Amino acid sequence: MVSFGDGQAAWHDISDPIMGGVSRSEMAIAGQVGIFAGVVSLDHGGGFASIRSREGHYDLSAFDGLVVRTRGDGKRYGLRLRTATSFDSVNYQVDLAPEHTWQELWFPFRDFRPVFRGRPAAGHPPLDAAAIRTFGLIIAQRQAGPFRLELESIAAYRAPAG
Repeated sequence: MVSFGDGQAAWHDISDPIMGGVSRSEMAIAGQVGIFAGVVSLDHGGGFASIRSREGHYDLSAFDGLVVRTRGDGKRYGLRLRTATSFDSVNYQVDLAPEHTWQELWFPFRDFRPVFRGRPAAGHPPLDAAAIRTFGLIIAQRQAGPFRLELESIAAYRAPAG
C-alpha cells in the first residue's frame, strides 16, 4: 500500500491558504518514515492543514480495512480516502489520535464517514473500497500551533474468517 521507505514523496499540500489562511504542511520522508508536519494557524479564517497522495487506483475490495503504523503528538488527525477524481469532492474519513509511542491503529472501511469541507456529507453512499483514488491526512478542529504525525506504513488488512 503506502510505504514511506521507498522514497514515495508525491504528497501535495492542500491547506487553508487555498481559502485565505496561512497554515502550512508537508510530508517529508526520513528513512522509513513519512512525517506529516507543519503549523496550523487560525489567522485570516484559517484552521486546517492537509496533504493528499498522488492519484492512483486502489481496488481494496478484497480487504476489510486499513492498518496504520504511526506515532503522534497528542493531537487529533483525520485519515482520508477519496474515490472521486475531482479536486473538491467528498472524502471518507476516520479520526486518529495516536500516542507518543509507535502503535498500529486498525480502521475497518465501514468506519470511514463521508465528509465535505470538514462537515458530514449526508446522503452519500458508504466508502467503495474498490474505487480509492487518493490517501490523505488532515489536522483541523481549531488545533492551532505546530504539529507532527509520523507514519511508517498504511496497509490493507483482511479480518480472520470465523
